[in-house]
Amino acid sequence: MPELYLSWSEYHQKIEQLAAIIYHSNWDFNQIVCIAKGGLRVGDILCRVYHQPLAIISASSYTGPENRLRGSITFSKHLAMTVEQLGSRVLLVDDLVDSGISLQETVKWLKREHGAAITEIRTAVIWYKACSVFKPDYYIDYLPDNPWIHQPFETYEHTSPAELAASYQHLAVRD
Repeated sequence: MPELYLSWSEYHQKIEQLAAIIYHSNWDFNQIVCIAKGGLRVGDILCRVYHQPLAIISASSYTGPENRLRGSITFSKHLAMTVEQLGSRVLLVDDLVDSGISLQETVKWLKREHGAAITEIRTAVIWYKACSVFKPDYYIDYLPDNPWIHQPFETYEHTSPAELAASYQHLAVRD
């Protein structure tokens, strides 16, 4: 399987490009929902740029060594949000669409749980892989060879609190 490595700078630039593509579509959304964990950073930056409320749904479907095995998807029971009611025009964001199941099932979940409030849902991701069964409304890169994407924050998945503490020993709590 081909692999794609990104720096923090490249990662942030991709999110900024996604914000620009959404802007050029002239779609007037009033709510952002991100899928955690991968969509958290995307949702956070879009929320700050567009000044729209952010809601978070947690989903998990990867397991195994280095989280590379796709399993069944599990959702949180509720959206985490700071507004009374979900907006009617929802921009659903994630970092990528791989199989497409997470986006597809999240759209279904939103319609089932908040359908009375929602008039439209559109989806946005940085990477859209050819193997996906779901085509997002907005994306930056279409990846025909379906690479494994190494995002800059993944280094933390292989870092322990003890390793970080050793690196910052000079910050140890003092009496």
